[in-house]
Order: sequence, then structure tokens, then C-alpha cells
Amino acid sequence: MIKTKFTPLALLVAAATAPVQAQVIMSEYIEGSSNNKAVELFNTSENAISLAGYTLSYYSNGGTDASNTIELSGEIAAGGTYVIANSSAVDTVLNAAQLTTGGSWYNGDDAIVLRNGDTVLDSFGQVGFDPGSNWENNGVATKDKTLRRNLDVTSGRTAFDAAFDPSAEWTQFDKDDFSGLGSHSGDTGGGDDGGDDGDKPEPLVCGEAATAINAIQGSTDESPLKDQIVTIEAVVTADLQEDNQLKGFFVQSLAADMDEDNMTSEGLFVYYKDVDVKVGDQVRVQGTVQEFYNATQLGNVTQLEVCGSADVQAQMLTLPVNEVSDLEAVEGMLVSLSNQMVVADTYNLGRYGEVGLATERLYQGTQIAMPGDAANALEAENKKKYLLVDDGSTAQNPEVIPYPSTGLDAYKTIRLGDTVTNLEGVIAYSFGQYRLNPTKAPTFNNTNERTEAPELKGEGDLRIASFNVLNYFNGDGQGAGFPTPRGADTAEELVRQEAKLVSAITALDADVIGLMEIENDGFGEHSAIADLVKAINAESEYTYAYVNFNTDMIGTDDITTGIIYRTDTVEEAGTASFTTAVPFDYSNRPPTAQSFRKLDNNEEFTVAVAHLKSKGCSKSAEGDNTDQGDGQACWNAIRTQGANAFADWLATNPTGNDDADVILVGDMNAYAMEDPMRAFADKGLNNVMTHVDGDTQSYSYNFSGRLGSLDHAVASASLLAKVTDATDWHINADEPRMLDYNTEYRTDAQIAELYATHAYRASDHDPVIVEIKTVAAEPPVDPRPVIEAGQHFTVAENTQLNTIIGMLEFSDADADVTPVERFIVTGTNMITVNQAGQVVVTGELDYEFDNRIEFMVQAQDTAGNLSEQVQVVVNVTDVKRGDDNDDDSGSFGWLALFAAPLALLRRRSK
Repeated sequence: MIKTKFTPLALLVAAATAPVQAQVIMSEYIEGSSNNKAVELFNTSENAISLAGYTLSYYSNGGTDASNTIELSGEIAAGGTYVIANSSAVDTVLNAAQLTTGGSWYNGDDAIVLRNGDTVLDSFGQVGFDPGSNWENNGVATKDKTLRRNLDVTSGRTAFDAAFDPSAEWTQFDKDDFSGLGSHSGDTGGGDDGGDDGDKPEPLVCGEAATAINAIQGSTDESPLKDQIVTIEAVVTADLQEDNQLKGFFVQSLAADMDEDNMTSEGLFVYYKDVDVKVGDQVRVQGTVQEFYNATQLGNVTQLEVCGSADVQAQMLTLPVNEVSDLEAVEGMLVSLSNQMVVADTYNLGRYGEVGLATERLYQGTQIAMPGDAANALEAENKKKYLLVDDGSTAQNPEVIPYPSTGLDAYKTIRLGDTVTNLEGVIAYSFGQYRLNPTKAPTFNNTNERTEAPELKGEGDLRIASFNVLNYFNGDGQGAGFPTPRGADTAEELVRQEAKLVSAITALDADVIGLMEIENDGFGEHSAIADLVKAINAESEYTYAYVNFNTDMIGTDDITTGIIYRTDTVEEAGTASFTTAVPFDYSNRPPTAQSFRKLDNNEEFTVAVAHLKSKGCSKSAEGDNTDQGDGQACWNAIRTQGANAFADWLATNPTGNDDADVILVGDMNAYAMEDPMRAFADKGLNNVMTHVDGDTQSYSYNFSGRLGSLDHAVASASLLAKVTDATDWHINADEPRMLDYNTEYRTDAQIAELYATHAYRASDHDPVIVEIKTVAAEPPVDPRPVIEAGQHFTVAENTQLNTIIGMLEFSDADADVTPVERFIVTGTNMITVNQAGQVVVTGELDYEFDNRIEFMVQAQDTAGNLSEQVQVVVNVTDVKRGDDNDDDSGSFGWLALFAAPLALLRRRSK
């Protein structure tokens, strides 16, 4: 990378040496979605120009050092263009590019300078000045737009540090409009639709021999007849000739011309609109076989004759296919789907008239499978089940949204999971996807109903929620300060955004709510979080407050996390805390936490909020943080590091409250089976939703037609035991983004009809709600009997057999169900314990030989449950014989001597 720092002197020298009229200028600027970024150069001269020594430099955020410099190569033809594109852009951009490169590209607030050596030829933006989110004037803005240089501009803007007005020399087009890329004249289209070269061709004769469509399509990805002039005769199956459509029509082979090879298609797109045709026309067409963005078509049409009419029977198509490439065999053909499909994606419904359908609801691989081979295998199966439905139009942001046919509005919606029937149309391939262009209006059935509130069991007495509020920024908090760096562009949009968020938050009925993507502007009177709580309290029957972290900013990002709570149910019971230590100094947002006390029973718990690094890839991702191809995308390593560090931080009791009940909620930017979520589990913070559902098929987000949970709640073991229920409330992920608060790319009628103040599409993430019973249930009864340890009994020697000398102390928690039925004594036969627990003499006791009897005893109940063995001791006391009659003792002393051996013999025999 070349880095150049410009001093004031260098600026003067560069300006002085710049030519009066540069021969190469920037002619198109694309700042589209994701990595769809490109710069088009135009050669204003009459001679080809070598680009050796030419560079294109980007200056980020008002910097005077180039953040990226691209060295150009090759040459640019006289009056020709040269396109430099981000190597991760979509195929439409890449196919128009002469040079592609990765790395860190520009955003709408970054400047661009074109040089030949040290000489400045042209510039875009103002080097050394940060305009905020973009340069804008007279309705022309540099953020999320395509700009084309006015045709009367033939010299470059060499004063690159001067104030920049994009409307002075540029015309604005919609975001991701690539239709003019590669042609500064603005002439665009789906290919060359031909014209008259002055030679009169032989007229077409209907019914004569013609080239079969199956021969044109062939059995491989590319036509074997590419670039050849052919004549076909076929039936029109779909008419899309309007300027805002595909500027052509689809045809299908006559029955007599079809082959028996299932791998060759009988359909073809004809790029031609000069002669109007209609569905059912039998036409004879002469043109050139072309591959337009990997789709076979007939273009450069020189003749067309309508020969009559004919019928075409739609071929039955069943998903999933064995391989996605199997759809090549029906490319261009009229098909009817045998499946009832479900809506899988509506992201581009309002933008391009597209709806993604699938045989079932599809999940991200790493939501339900381990990253790596298992997740990738699942995604490979997903692709076989998916088909895009298009409206056959090239118009962006159409005034009439095509689906449903009854009209989309804030109340008549299409939700993910809705079923779709009556699917018939032609299969086309463009922008890397097979798609169905319907010839009949599909029927959308509302099978995934909206709910007015989260549906929970209602067995708990505490609710904790997590909600990503999608960049809630309030300007300066006093009605001005728009556009903001994120979120609402105008005060009107803020009102619309706030109303939706308030509707959603009040319906959560939660006691504590963790927020993500709220403006990081402190906690003062005019802060975003203060404004949001004020708006909530104006509508809610309860009073909410926000946790004040006593700082102007939490970290350095534009957005942060926050916590709000109901003051009638809980109070703060700790010191509000956050940390910006590594790995929370950048990428992962700083963790926030506060402890609370439930007012009615003094139960205490801690709530923490997380927002880990997003999955988006960029040049700055290096090593383990690059996409490893395992389904976890970029920055997985730093997210996992963040998860471990977050858990370790919580273990230090940062709020000063050491209660074991801890719950961490937030946008983890990781699906359920990914490394960060398993790292939390390894640290003792387990996934609440998985605990409740018994699987990982919950979801809070939809991306590219795949469901998954980026938003989670993980809890300590003690709190997890108190969870009674949990759910994601699907008010956002299932809804089209056209129903959000934004007003751009909408007609006045759409601004009114597509918006309502209800909760639906208040954000792009669904809120997560956890229900808790703060008084934990009684622990399960242990059915085993328990004998108290250390028991001693005393008995006199020569006590009569079967004498009860005491009662064994024992307990049985479920004695009313399975009472103790016997006691097992080992180690002696002199003592036993009967069924009632009484200690009984069963042998002759003599102090001289058994003054201490030790034995083990174990209780058994009627279910066979055994207690632990416990040692019991019986002490035998000595009974003294009388000695007041010496004569008697003397007289009978000889008897004692005689009896002694007999007594010894008796003891030994026992």
C-alpha cells in the first residue's frame, strides 16, 4: 500500500503542476450495499492512454494520509472507460471491471483522489474534511448512492482539499444501481438487442427448419452455440418487454422440436423489445446466442415474425432438487411447482420485487449444526430447497409492490413462514440465482399470524428482555441534529422510529430490559436513552427508569448498550459498571452490568448486556479473524475472546453484588452452535432458550433467507433453575423491511400506507424475553432414609435377651409413601434393630469379655431405597457382685475356681 501525507507546500505544488484539462477523469462512483463499491474512469481524449503510474487513493474520515492506494495498470481506450471494483462486489459489478482489489474501501464520508504520479487529475470529496455521514447538497448525497458524472464535465477537479458539492457535477441514482457502469454515455441494457446494419436480410419463413432450443442450451453451463447466429421457432411463455422489465420475452420449444434429454432445457430468453409479442404467440426469431451473466439468451435480434399461436404445458418442478445445478435443465422453461412453499425471505420485496421461497423454514447452518463440515453440509441442502420469486422487473423501489397481489401495507403483510401456492412461471438465472418469473399471481396464505404480545406460560414473577433497537439516535435531543451518524435521517423519521419502539417495549411487559444499538451519548437530559424512557413512560401504565453509568460515553463506538427497568417492581442493588479493557477496547462493545432487587421479596440478581463484534468481513480481519469457511464468518476469534472475557468479568462481581443469580442478554452476533456461545457455556453461562426448548431451533434474525438467533440470554446455574419460560417475539425478523420507519425510496402513498405505529418491524432483530420465578421451587425430596451418625447406647451385662435398650434416631422424608421396613445390622449378633428402629439385646452380655460392641446399621424402605451405613456403639457396664459375707465366699471359693473354665468355654463357643 502506498501512503502519502500531504503538507500545505505539497498541496500547492500539486495544484500548480496539474494540467488545465485532465484527459482521464472519474465518471462514476458507486457506494452500494456491503462491498458493492466501484469507481469508473473515462478517457476524454481521442487516443488510448496507458495507466502505468496512475493511482487511486482513498482518504477516510477527514484524514490527510491515504488509507488505501490502488496502483492502476493496463490502458484505457479513447473515449472508453476503466472500472476499478472491490473484489467482493456482486457479479454485475465485477463483470464490468478491468481491475478488482480487496482491502479497505471508501464509505460515503471518504474522499477519493486520482493521480498520475504526483499530479492530481481528479478528486471526489474533500481531503482533510470529515463531513459526518456524507457530502450532500441539492438532493445529491454520497452515502449509499450511485453517482454519475454529468456528460458536459470533461476535466477533473484538481483542488482536492476544496469544499465539495456533489450536485455540481454529479447526478444521483439509487443505491446498487449498476446499470451505467462501464459506459459513460449511460447506454445500458441486458445486452446488445441489435439493430439494422443496412443490409436487408432474407425474410423469415415460418415452419422452415430451425435451430432447436435444446441444442442452443446444451447440457452444460454455457451454450455450445455461443456467439453463433441462429433462427428459432417457438412459443412465447412470458412477455417482459417493457423498459422497466427485462426488455425481452421467454420462449419454449414446439412439442415436435423437444428432445428426450432431461439435461437440456427447452426454454430460452430473447432480449428484444422492438416488435411486441404476447404470451401464446408462435414466433420465428433470428439472433445471436449469447451468455449474459452466465445465462444463455438470444440477443442481437435481426428479425422476428409472428407465425400464429400455440399452447405450452408447464413442466412440473419439485423441490428440493438433487443438486442446484439441476435447475439448469429448466432454465427459460415454463414450470409449475408441485410443492406448497413457505416464505423464506422478504428482504428485497420492496426494493426489487423479490421473495425467497423454500420447501420449509431454513436455518443458518451454525444455528443447528456444529461449525465446519456439519454446518456447511446443512447449508448445501438449504440451497436445494430454495427458489427466488421475481417480478420480472428491473425497476428499483417500484411504486406498486408486486406481492401479495392484494397489496402490501402495514397491516396486510407477508411474513416469513407464510405458505405460497399457485406457483407457475418461467425459470431464469441472474445475479447468481435461479429465479421464478411468475406468469400467474402466486397465492400468499397468512399462516404465520402476528401476535399482540409475547406468548409465555405466565408462571414467573419477573421478566427480563433483550432488544436491539436498530440505531436509536435522537439528534441533539432537542429536535435538531439530523441526519445522525446512524438511524433516523430526519426528525420525522425519529418520531416514526420511536413510536414503533415504544409499542414494542411496552408490550414486552418486562421488568428489566437490556438494549443494544442505542446512541452512545451519555445519560443526560437530552441523551438518547433518556428520550426513549421518557417516550415509554408517556405510553406505558408503568414507570421506567434507566441505569446511569455516569459517563459521557461508554467506549468510543457510536452505539452502546443500556439497561432500563420498571421502578414499581425492581430497584438497583449494586454499582452500575462497564469495562473497556481488552477485548472491549474496540470491536466488541464494552460490557455493561447492574444488579437489582425485587421489591416484593428482596430477591437479588444481576443483569449484564453484551454486543459482540459483527460478522462483516473487511481487510482489517487477519489470521483467525478472517472467514475460516466453517459458517461462522469473520471476527469469530475476537467474538469468542469477548465471550470468555465477558464471563470472567462477571465472575468478579463488577457491580459489587455477589448474588449468584446472573443473566447476560444481548446481540452476540453468533448463532447458537458457534464458538462464542459454547465459550459462555464452558464458563457456566448456559443458553436459556436451549434450556427451555430442548433444541436450538429458536431464531431472532433472518439473513439471506436463513433463520438463526444472534440475540441470546445466557444465565448462571442458580438463575437458570428459576426460569419458567422464554421466547423470541417475532415482530421483526418475519416482517418485510419496507414496513419499518424509514421514508427514503418510498412514494408519499407508501410512506403513509406501509407505516403504522405498532411494534411490527420496529427493528431488524426480535426481542428475547425470559420469565423467571424468583422464589425457587422446593428441592426434590430425597427418598433415601437417613440414620443419624454417632449414636451410643448403654446396657448392663447379663441383661435379659430381647430387652429394648433404646431407639435408633433416623428420618425418612417420604415415610408416608415408602416407609422404612427393616434395618440391616452387620458386625455383631449380640444386638439387632427391629422394624420400628428399637435397639434390642439378642445375645448374652458379659462386661469382662464385651464391654464395647461396635456395629454398622443401614435402613431400607419399601421401595428398596437404602440409607448410608452408620456405625453404632453399645457400651456394656460391669455389674459388681456383693462381698459382705467372707465366710460364704470362702466356703464357696472352690466352686468359683471350678466354674471359671466352664465360663471361658462358653464365651469361646459363641
